[in-house]
Amino acid sequence: MRAFAGARSPTTGLLVGMVITLAAASADSYYLTRQITRLRALQTDLADRNRKDSLQLLRIQNDLNSLGLAMRDMLDSDEPYPLTAWSAQFQRVRLDLEDALRREEQLGVATKTPEQRQYLADSLAQFWDASDRIFALARGGHEADARAQIRLSLQARQAALGTAVARLLVENNESEEQTAARVRGIYSQVERQVYLFLAATLAAIVVTSLYLIRSNRRLFARLASLSEERRDVAQQLITARESTFRHLARELHDEFGQTLTAMGLMLGRASKQAPEDSPLRSELREISEIAQRMLEHVRGLSQTLHPSILEEVGFEGTLDWYLSTVERQTGVAVSYERTTPSVPIDGTVAIHVYRIMQEALNNVARHSGAKQAWVRLRVTAGLLELDIEDHGAGMNGATPRRGLGIVTMRERAALVGGTIEFIRPREGGTLVRVRVPVKDVQHVDYVG
Repeated sequence: MRAFAGARSPTTGLLVGMVITLAAASADSYYLTRQITRLRALQTDLADRNRKDSLQLLRIQNDLNSLGLAMRDMLDSDEPYPLTAWSAQFQRVRLDLEDALRREEQLGVATKTPEQRQYLADSLAQFWDASDRIFALARGGHEADARAQIRLSLQARQAALGTAVARLLVENNESEEQTAARVRGIYSQVERQVYLFLAATLAAIVVTSLYLIRSNRRLFARLASLSEERRDVAQQLITARESTFRHLARELHDEFGQTLTAMGLMLGRASKQAPEDSPLRSELREISEIAQRMLEHVRGLSQTLHPSILEEVGFEGTLDWYLSTVERQTGVAVSYERTTPSVPIDGTVAIHVYRIMQEALNNVARHSGAKQAWVRLRVTAGLLELDIEDHGAGMNGATPRRGLGIVTMRERAALVGGTIEFIRPREGGTLVRVRVPVKDVQHVDYVG
């Protein structure tokens, strides 16, 4: 835990990276929004207005062309109609021109100077004043003078107006080209900004990812180190526990057992020296029986602390002895099955596998509610496999309880290089499967 106490959490760095990335994304989004607004203004407010202005100028140009054709017909000497016959046509064209000019002035504010707008309006006013005078002469019977005015004045004014409108159309075309160039420039700039933003975002992601990977590697390295230390401590505790149990078992067997045995012998001799019908002899016999029961209890406790029977009859013999006592002690009937020939097992492996089996059967008795269990032993190809199965309540959830007994079972299996699995059989309950590598040994040293 000291390794974690001095370690710097990667959370602050990740939060800073996230804030920087969000700030960059917000700034770039704001910039792109403004650029797109400018594009919309150019395309809608300028390009669209310019296009509509050009349409109105073409309308004016068409009306001027209509007036030019009418004046040509008015000057035709073969035309049987008087000049006043064209007055209605001029009036229609005049109304259309005034409407077109009014619309064009509204649309062309941004593209024409005030002088250009005033020149076009004045030229049209002068043209209509001249046409009114011509029609007045024609109505007064002076058609020759009226035709002369058409040739000298009205056609020239119409040509000047046509030239001015054509010039405005050319300027509109140039303005459209400039607008298109500006739009392309803004699009190119926006595209560059998008690429720069993507590059910056990718760089931020790469930097953040590298930082996260580095932090995770350091974190997992510390976790692995702590896990290894914890495993070492757990294994040392298990080894120390077995050593302590073995020492206590020997003390109980050698000291208390021998003392109780001596007491029983001395009580037996004392009772023989007392008269047959003496109350003392009866009391001595009762005390001798108590001492014998105490001796049996001490021997049982000694076997529980450290099964010295492992040293006497080996691992498989110890299994036979222990399983025969389980039903009497716990009320759980155990069916034992061995499917391979007997093989000597190293003492270190034997004591840890034995303890795992003890813990598994204790769990069956305490937690499963089952009244029957199955123990199966197989030793093949250098691998010892022991199954302890019951069909009781089973373990809650997909993983076993993280109690001390489960942890100790895992550590004991790891201590001898083995594995342990907690499986749910098809019939329900729990199957504890232990696999431990073993080798054939002739000398068995049961190290606690």
